[in-house]
Amino acid sequence: MDRYWILIDRYNTALVCHRWRFLACHPRLWLRVDRSIKDVNEPGVFPNLESAISAARPGDTILIATGGNHVACNVQIKKPLCLIGGGELPDDTILTCSRGSESALEFLSTCKIANLTIRAELGCCLLHRSGRLTIEGCVLQCEENPLDYLSFPIVSTADACESFHSREGQGHGVTVARTRIEGGAKAVRTSGTMELQRVRAIYSRTSIFFWFEVGEQ
Repeated sequence: MDRYWILIDRYNTALVCHRWRFLACHPRLWLRVDRSIKDVNEPGVFPNLESAISAARPGDTILIATGGNHVACNVQIKKPLCLIGGGELPDDTILTCSRGSESALEFLSTCKIANLTIRAELGCCLLHRSGRLTIEGCVLQCEENPLDYLSFPIVSTADACESFHSREGQGHGVTVARTRIEGGAKAVRTSGTMELQRVRAIYSRTSIFFWFEVGEQ
């Protein structure tokens, strides 16, 4: 089975009920990022996202613990992985990208992220280079600053000539579902194919506030 569908199925399985969530979230199946970890020798648990990604094997799922801000600056992901926030809501698990970084996360392979809040002080939250990227149930925030024209919650530079075949699992593309996008010069900037499902984009200034929803595009 394509690792892309394994990533999605494991996450969807955890949503069925409490029992299935317990089984799907068993430590033997997931890697964990927990800044409060005291025993650095505990298998499968890492103090930061970079070390978890480095240790992960293609197809692994990384569960990011709630509480505090996890720093994510120019983190490259070159293998199929699934990153999931460990809280009930995306606001419970926050990845912060500091000023001076091009992006919080840079994807060069097929990946899925879910239930996370990603904040960028300047630059973009997510930079998609290649592969198939699925963003589900997240909050992407670009903070207001005088250089807003450099800020984009989602940037995709994947080849526009590559087809996006979600069912066949081929080509490059981005799918965004049940996600809130805030701030930035534009909600997305892409040279390829992007599919939006129930996406809310919010842009705010001192005296102007508006939002719109895209059912599917």
